[in-house]
Amino acid sequence: MVTLTRLNGKSFIINALYIEQIESFPDTTITLTNGKKFVVRESEGDVMLSVVNFYRSIQILGLHKHLEEDRFEE
Repeated sequence: MVTLTRLNGKSFIINALYIEQIESFPDTTITLTNGKKFVVRESEGDVMLSVVNFYRSIQILGLHKHLEEDRFEE
């Protein structure tokens, strides 16, 4: 889950597994797999970082991180 902030300043939590697309129009707009859209204060990069951290916390990206570290050690 990822905590984000609406343009009106209210925070909310979104399930990152349902994020299909993140765009800047210039406001950051998140589109879910069901087509619902959210406009948030966070930048596109901040949202991506939060999503990656969430994936790592549930060990979806954990293997990739270890493979990446092994590649740089060679």
